[in-house]
Amino acid sequence: MKVLLADEKHRRHAELLRALAPSLEAVGSDDADELHGLAGDCPVWLGSPDRVVPLLRAGLRPQWLQSSWAGITPLLAEDLVRGYRLTRAVGIFGQVMAEYVLTYVLAHERQLLSRLASQVERRWDARMPSSLAGRRVLIVGAGNIGQSVARFLAPFGVELRGIAREPRALAPFAEVLGMDALAEQAAWADYLINLLPDTPATRDVYDAALFARMRPEALFINTGRGVAVVDADLVASLQAGHLAGAVIDVCREEPLPPAHPFWTAPRLLLTGHSSAPTLPELLVGLFLDNLARFQGGQPLRGEVDFQRGY
Repeated sequence: MKVLLADEKHRRHAELLRALAPSLEAVGSDDADELHGLAGDCPVWLGSPDRVVPLLRAGLRPQWLQSSWAGITPLLAEDLVRGYRLTRAVGIFGQVMAEYVLTYVLAHERQLLSRLASQVERRWDARMPSSLAGRRVLIVGAGNIGQSVARFLAPFGVELRGIAREPRALAPFAEVLGMDALAEQAAWADYLINLLPDTPATRDVYDAALFARMRPEALFINTGRGVAVVDADLVASLQAGHLAGAVIDVCREEPLPPAHPFWTAPRLLLTGHSSAPTLPELLVGLFLDNLARFQGGQPLRGEVDFQRGY
Protein backbone atom coordinates (compact mmCIF):
# COMPACT_ATOMS: atom_id res chain seq x y z
CA MET A 1 0.00 0.00 0.00
CA LYS A 2 1.16 3.52 -0.82
CA VAL A 3 0.97 6.02 2.04
CA LEU A 4 1.28 9.79 1.66
CA LEU A 5 3.27 11.51 4.41
CA ALA A 6 2.23 15.16 4.59
CA ASP A 7 3.90 16.47 7.73
CA GLU A 8 7.02 18.43 8.59
CA LYS A 9 8.45 15.28 10.21
CA HIS A 10 7.73 13.10 7.17
CA ARG A 11 11.34 11.92 6.87
CA ARG A 12 11.35 10.57 10.42
CA HIS A 13 7.93 9.01 9.88
CA ALA A 14 9.20 7.32 6.71
CA GLU A 15 12.23 5.98 8.57
CA LEU A 16 10.04 4.50 11.29
CA LEU A 17 7.62 2.98 8.78
CA ARG A 18 10.47 1.36 6.85
CA ALA A 19 11.60 -0.30 10.07
CA LEU A 20 8.18 -1.28 11.42
CA ALA A 21 6.17 -1.91 8.24
CA PRO A 22 8.55 -2.49 5.31
CA SER A 23 5.71 -3.60 3.03
CA LEU A 24 4.33 -0.05 2.98
CA GLU A 25 5.52 2.44 0.37
CA ALA A 26 5.70 5.76 2.18
CA VAL A 27 6.14 8.90 0.08
CA GLY A 28 6.32 12.54 1.12
CA SER A 29 7.80 15.92 0.33
CA ASP A 30 8.27 19.43 1.70
CA ASP A 31 7.36 20.83 -1.72
CA ALA A 32 3.63 21.57 -2.04
CA ASP A 33 3.50 20.89 -5.79
CA GLU A 34 5.32 17.59 -5.44
CA LEU A 35 3.05 16.59 -2.58
CA HIS A 36 0.03 17.35 -4.77
CA GLY A 37 1.44 15.09 -7.48
CA LEU A 38 1.99 12.23 -5.05
CA ALA A 39 -1.37 12.42 -3.27
CA GLY A 40 -3.54 11.05 -6.07
CA ASP A 41 -1.85 7.65 -5.98
CA CYS A 42 -2.15 7.20 -2.21
CA PRO A 43 -5.33 5.79 -0.64
CA VAL A 44 -4.05 6.49 2.87
CA TRP A 45 -2.59 9.75 4.17
CA LEU A 46 -0.72 10.54 7.37
CA GLY A 47 -0.32 14.26 7.81
CA SER A 48 -0.95 17.58 9.50
CA PRO A 49 -4.04 19.64 8.65
CA ASP A 50 -1.98 22.62 7.47
CA ARG A 51 -0.38 20.49 4.72
CA VAL A 52 -3.45 18.41 3.94
CA VAL A 53 -5.95 21.27 3.54
CA PRO A 54 -4.48 22.48 0.19
CA LEU A 55 -4.74 18.94 -1.17
CA LEU A 56 -8.39 18.63 -0.14
CA ARG A 57 -9.13 22.09 -1.49
CA ALA A 58 -7.73 20.96 -4.84
CA GLY A 59 -10.27 18.13 -4.89
CA LEU A 60 -7.93 15.32 -3.85
CA ARG A 61 -8.96 13.00 -1.05
CA PRO A 62 -7.82 9.73 0.51
CA GLN A 63 -9.89 6.80 1.65
CA TRP A 64 -8.59 7.47 5.15
CA LEU A 65 -6.56 10.30 6.69
CA GLN A 66 -4.73 9.96 9.99
CA SER A 67 -4.17 13.49 11.25
CA SER A 68 -0.99 14.14 13.19
CA TRP A 69 -2.82 16.78 15.25
CA ALA A 70 -5.30 16.29 18.08
CA GLY A 71 -7.26 19.26 16.75
CA ILE A 72 -8.83 18.88 13.31
CA THR A 73 -10.78 22.16 12.96
CA PRO A 74 -9.04 23.21 9.68
CA LEU A 75 -10.24 19.97 8.08
CA LEU A 76 -13.88 20.77 8.86
CA ALA A 77 -14.09 23.88 6.65
CA GLU A 78 -17.23 23.82 4.51
CA ASP A 79 -15.35 24.32 1.23
CA LEU A 80 -13.28 21.14 1.67
CA VAL A 81 -14.17 17.77 0.20
CA ARG A 82 -15.31 15.08 2.61
CA GLY A 83 -16.35 11.54 1.77
CA TYR A 84 -13.30 10.03 3.45
CA ARG A 85 -12.57 8.65 6.91
CA LEU A 86 -10.71 10.96 9.27
CA THR A 87 -9.00 10.12 12.54
CA ARG A 88 -7.35 12.56 14.89
CA ALA A 89 -4.29 11.87 16.99
CA VAL A 90 -5.48 10.30 20.24
CA GLY A 91 -3.72 8.55 23.08
CA ILE A 92 -0.30 10.05 22.32
CA PHE A 93 -0.40 13.45 24.05
CA GLY A 94 -1.29 12.46 27.61
CA GLN A 95 2.17 12.42 29.16
CA VAL A 96 3.60 15.48 27.39
CA MET A 97 0.50 17.52 28.24
CA ALA A 98 0.65 16.36 31.85
CA GLU A 99 4.33 17.35 32.04
CA TYR A 100 3.42 20.81 30.73
CA VAL A 101 0.62 21.33 33.25
CA LEU A 102 2.72 20.02 36.13
CA THR A 103 5.55 22.38 35.16
CA TYR A 104 3.43 25.50 35.51
CA VAL A 105 1.36 24.35 38.47
CA LEU A 106 4.57 23.74 40.44
CA ALA A 107 6.12 26.97 39.13
CA HIS A 108 3.09 28.90 40.38
CA GLU A 109 3.02 27.15 43.74
CA ARG A 110 6.74 27.81 44.25
CA GLN A 111 6.50 31.40 42.93
CA LEU A 112 9.21 30.64 40.39
CA LEU A 113 8.67 33.54 37.99
CA SER A 114 8.33 36.18 40.68
CA ARG A 115 11.52 34.88 42.30
CA LEU A 116 13.28 35.20 38.97
CA ALA A 117 12.07 38.81 38.78
CA SER A 118 13.41 39.37 42.29
CA GLN A 119 16.80 38.05 41.25
CA VAL A 120 16.89 40.35 38.22
CA GLU A 121 16.17 43.23 40.60
CA ARG A 122 18.82 41.93 43.09
CA ARG A 123 16.14 41.72 45.75
CA TRP A 124 16.33 38.89 48.31
CA ASP A 125 13.04 36.98 48.20
CA ALA A 126 12.52 35.00 51.40
CA ARG A 127 8.79 34.30 51.03
CA MET A 128 7.81 30.81 52.09
CA PRO A 129 5.82 28.85 49.49
CA SER A 130 2.99 26.47 50.27
CA SER A 131 2.40 22.94 48.96
CA LEU A 132 0.20 21.37 46.32
CA ALA A 133 -1.25 19.07 48.96
CA GLY A 134 -4.90 19.97 49.41
CA ARG A 135 -5.03 22.32 46.42
CA ARG A 136 -8.20 22.18 44.35
CA VAL A 137 -7.68 21.44 40.66
CA LEU A 138 -10.46 21.68 38.08
CA ILE A 139 -9.71 20.04 34.72
CA VAL A 140 -12.14 21.23 32.06
CA GLY A 141 -12.15 18.54 29.41
CA ALA A 142 -11.98 15.24 31.29
CA GLY A 143 -11.21 13.06 28.29
CA ASN A 144 -8.14 10.95 27.59
CA ILE A 145 -5.70 13.84 28.00
CA GLY A 146 -7.55 15.23 31.01
CA GLN A 147 -7.38 11.87 32.74
CA SER A 148 -3.65 11.66 32.08
CA VAL A 149 -3.10 15.13 33.55
CA ALA A 150 -5.18 14.14 36.58
CA ARG A 151 -3.15 10.96 37.11
CA PHE A 152 0.08 12.96 37.15
CA LEU A 153 -1.32 15.44 39.69
CA ALA A 154 -3.00 12.90 41.98
CA PRO A 155 0.18 11.81 43.85
CA PHE A 156 0.66 15.41 45.04
CA GLY A 157 -2.46 15.14 47.18
CA VAL A 158 -4.58 17.60 45.23
CA GLU A 159 -8.38 17.43 45.12
CA LEU A 160 -9.39 16.70 41.55
CA ARG A 161 -12.64 17.56 39.84
CA GLY A 162 -13.41 17.38 36.15
CA ILE A 163 -15.81 18.94 33.67
CA ALA A 164 -17.11 16.98 30.69
CA ARG A 165 -20.09 17.11 28.36
CA GLU A 166 -22.06 15.03 30.84
CA PRO A 167 -21.51 14.03 34.50
CA ARG A 168 -19.85 10.65 34.97
CA ALA A 169 -17.77 8.59 37.37
CA LEU A 170 -14.17 8.68 36.17
CA ALA A 171 -10.94 7.90 38.03
CA PRO A 172 -8.91 9.59 39.42
CA PHE A 173 -11.38 12.49 39.70
CA ALA A 174 -13.40 12.82 42.90
CA GLU A 175 -16.25 13.78 40.59
CA VAL A 176 -16.84 14.81 36.99
CA LEU A 177 -19.63 17.29 36.36
CA GLY A 178 -21.31 18.57 33.21
CA MET A 179 -20.54 21.82 31.41
CA ASP A 180 -23.46 23.52 33.14
CA ALA A 181 -21.50 23.31 36.41
CA LEU A 182 -18.42 25.15 35.07
CA ALA A 183 -19.16 28.57 36.58
CA GLU A 184 -19.84 27.12 40.02
CA GLN A 185 -16.72 24.96 39.91
CA ALA A 186 -14.55 27.84 38.68
CA ALA A 187 -15.27 29.56 42.00
CA TRP A 188 -14.03 26.44 43.82
CA ALA A 189 -10.72 25.90 42.01
CA ASP A 190 -7.19 26.96 42.90
CA TYR A 191 -6.11 25.78 39.45
CA LEU A 192 -8.40 25.81 36.42
CA ILE A 193 -6.94 23.88 33.49
CA ASN A 194 -8.71 24.15 30.15
CA LEU A 195 -8.32 21.19 27.79
CA LEU A 196 -11.52 21.66 25.77
CA PRO A 197 -11.39 20.98 22.01
CA ASP A 198 -12.65 23.52 19.49
CA THR A 199 -16.34 22.93 18.86
CA PRO A 200 -19.22 25.40 18.46
CA ALA A 201 -20.21 24.67 22.06
CA THR A 202 -16.77 25.44 23.51
CA ARG A 203 -16.11 28.87 22.01
CA ASP A 204 -16.02 31.98 24.23
CA VAL A 205 -16.59 29.84 27.33
CA TYR A 206 -14.12 31.83 29.41
CA ASP A 207 -15.58 35.33 29.51
CA ALA A 208 -15.79 38.18 32.01
CA ALA A 209 -18.60 36.54 33.97
CA LEU A 210 -16.66 33.30 34.44
CA PHE A 211 -13.36 34.98 35.32
CA ALA A 212 -15.21 37.10 37.90
CA ARG A 213 -16.22 33.87 39.66
CA MET A 214 -12.63 32.70 40.05
CA ARG A 215 -10.66 32.97 43.27
CA PRO A 216 -8.14 35.86 43.30
CA GLU A 217 -5.35 33.38 44.12
CA ALA A 218 -6.29 30.99 41.29
CA LEU A 219 -4.19 30.19 38.21
CA PHE A 220 -5.82 29.72 34.80
CA ILE A 221 -4.02 27.46 32.31
CA ASN A 222 -5.28 27.27 28.72
CA THR A 223 -3.78 24.45 26.71
CA GLY A 224 -7.00 23.52 24.91
CA ARG A 225 -7.96 25.98 22.20
CA GLY A 226 -7.57 29.75 21.96
CA VAL A 227 -11.17 30.31 20.84
CA ALA A 228 -12.40 29.13 24.25
CA VAL A 229 -11.20 32.42 25.78
CA VAL A 230 -12.50 35.94 25.26
CA ASP A 231 -9.08 37.59 25.14
CA ALA A 232 -10.11 41.09 26.25
CA ASP A 233 -12.04 39.66 29.19
CA LEU A 234 -9.03 37.67 30.40
CA VAL A 235 -6.77 40.73 30.22
CA ALA A 236 -9.32 42.87 32.06
CA SER A 237 -9.76 40.19 34.73
CA LEU A 238 -6.01 40.01 35.34
CA GLN A 239 -5.85 43.78 35.57
CA ALA A 240 -8.73 43.76 38.07
CA GLY A 241 -7.14 41.02 40.18
CA HIS A 242 -9.90 38.46 39.65
CA LEU A 243 -7.24 35.74 39.31
CA ALA A 244 -3.60 35.39 40.25
CA GLY A 245 -2.26 34.61 36.81
CA ALA A 246 -2.69 32.86 33.48
CA VAL A 247 -0.54 30.50 31.43
CA ILE A 248 -1.63 30.67 27.80
CA ASP A 249 -0.33 28.10 25.34
CA VAL A 250 -2.94 28.54 22.59
CA CYS A 251 -4.32 31.73 21.07
CA ARG A 252 -7.06 32.69 18.63
CA GLU A 253 -4.44 33.90 16.17
CA GLU A 254 -1.01 32.30 15.93
CA PRO A 255 1.60 33.63 15.86
CA LEU A 256 0.21 36.24 18.22
CA PRO A 257 0.27 39.73 16.60
CA PRO A 258 2.79 42.15 18.17
CA ALA A 259 0.01 44.54 19.21
CA HIS A 260 -2.05 41.91 21.02
CA PRO A 261 -2.69 42.82 24.69
CA PHE A 262 -1.54 39.39 25.91
CA TRP A 263 2.07 40.51 25.42
CA THR A 264 1.79 43.14 28.15
CA ALA A 265 -0.97 41.72 30.35
CA PRO A 266 0.03 41.44 34.01
CA ARG A 267 0.91 37.97 35.31
CA LEU A 268 0.28 36.30 31.95
CA LEU A 269 2.81 33.85 30.53
CA LEU A 270 2.77 32.83 26.86
CA THR A 271 4.24 29.46 25.89
CA GLY A 272 3.81 29.51 22.10
CA HIS A 273 1.68 26.39 21.49
CA SER A 274 4.43 24.15 22.85
CA SER A 275 2.48 22.12 25.41
CA ALA A 276 2.12 18.84 23.53
CA PRO A 277 4.73 18.03 20.89
CA THR A 278 3.86 15.14 18.59
CA LEU A 279 6.42 12.40 19.20
CA PRO A 280 7.02 10.55 15.89
CA GLU A 281 7.34 7.13 17.53
CA LEU A 282 3.95 7.43 19.22
CA LEU A 283 2.24 8.87 16.14
CA VAL A 284 3.54 6.11 13.87
CA GLY A 285 2.47 3.52 16.44
CA LEU A 286 -1.05 4.97 16.43
CA PHE A 287 -1.06 5.07 12.62
CA LEU A 288 -0.05 1.42 12.29
CA ASP A 289 -2.65 0.35 14.84
CA ASN A 290 -5.34 2.26 12.96
CA LEU A 291 -4.07 0.95 9.61
CA ALA A 292 -4.58 -2.62 10.82
CA ARG A 293 -8.06 -1.65 11.98
CA PHE A 294 -8.78 0.08 8.66
CA GLN A 295 -7.71 -2.95 6.66
CA GLY A 296 -9.60 -5.31 8.97
CA GLY A 297 -12.86 -3.37 8.93
CA GLN A 298 -12.65 -2.57 12.65
CA PRO A 299 -13.52 0.73 14.41
CA LEU A 300 -10.73 3.31 14.16
CA ARG A 301 -9.27 5.04 17.19
CA GLY A 302 -10.13 8.73 17.22
CA GLU A 303 -12.49 8.64 14.23
CA VAL A 304 -14.14 12.01 13.60
CA ASP A 305 -17.84 12.54 12.98
CA PHE A 306 -17.90 15.39 10.46
CA GLN A 307 -21.40 16.42 11.54
CA ARG A 308 -20.48 16.73 15.23
CA GLY A 309 -17.07 18.22 14.51
CA TYR A 310 -15.10 15.83 16.72
